[in-house]
Amino acid sequence: MASNRPPSRPPTTLRSLTYHGLDDGPRLIVLGAVHGNETCGTTAVLRLAQELDAQQHELRCGTLTLVPVTNPLAFQREQRMGDRNLNRNLRVTPEPQDFEDRLANRLCPLLGAHDVLLDLHSFHTPGEPFVMLGPQNNQGHLEAFGQAAAEEALVRCLGPRRVVEGWLDTYARGVARRLKNPNADLRAQMLSTDPGYGIGTTEYIRSQGGYGVTLECGQHQDPQAPEVAYQAILNALAHLGMLNRAIPPPRADLEVLQLVEVIDRDHPSDRFARPWQSFDRVHADETIGIRADGRVLRAPTDGFIVFPNPNALPGNEWFYRAEISPRGLGGVTARQPGLRPVSDEVADDG
Repeated sequence: MASNRPPSRPPTTLRSLTYHGLDDGPRLIVLGAVHGNETCGTTAVLRLAQELDAQQHELRCGTLTLVPVTNPLAFQREQRMGDRNLNRNLRVTPEPQDFEDRLANRLCPLLGAHDVLLDLHSFHTPGEPFVMLGPQNNQGHLEAFGQAAAEEALVRCLGPRRVVEGWLDTYARGVARRLKNPNADLRAQMLSTDPGYGIGTTEYIRSQGGYGVTLECGQHQDPQAPEVAYQAILNALAHLGMLNRAIPPPRADLEVLQLVEVIDRDHPSDRFARPWQSFDRVHADETIGIRADGRVLRAPTDGFIVFPNPNALPGNEWFYRAEISPRGLGGVTARQPGLRPVSDEVADDG
């Protein structure tokens, strides 16, 4: 029987909650549901807002802005994206073409008005929570940055053991591949081959003089993910001196990985060789996936699978590969042998 329920209207509002301490201090913004099916951050943010309103916590100084649902259209649809991925090509657009463009025209100035960002996400397959870290200090053209020490200190206090870096460099290489092999509709193709494709919330706030990290709190339906998000917010507030709360001791056992490659899904029939989970180890010459035309994707050397998405749309990220990073954050830093690009070989068995 057909439903008599009228179709939902697209949202017209971005809701944020701001708490001002009476003394000067850092300006922290916390985002939930940048992707509409990643709701652990929403749960954690609303929990904290209720506790602040009930004076179970009291802001000592600075400004705290909480955005429970950063992409209301994707959230309304209970899916990752509205018209497109908000966390790619994030910038102010004079002539917006879709919902996310219009949303970014409000979100970008909000991010630019803060010093620090904590962006709360989750991922498709089971796995351990981890933090996405920005670049080391540099004056390069891709992502010039001068606050690596402050960002690293924030990472050490959030709670998770695992840290992943190399996001924008990997995206730049992904863009180069897409320019040679576009596999999406016209709008998605245009965006995914844009040099700014890798710009998301953290990259944007860094471009405005701030710093920030993305915390992947666990699998989408993991009941512990909202608690990981909630504790991370409290830890960040304590670390920044914004709450009367004991400062969490920095972790000294961090495992730091470096993304080295992103592989897109080309066709709906592209499939994984097995149900990969984030940070599964992959060994040299092991089959990762099989293309629709029978080509086999093999790991050239030992490494890790990150963000495997068996339901990725053609032309979008299918999985990433990573290796141990040489970057020292007080944890595992020994480099593995360098990883060469995944090979697209024709399967011997057809």
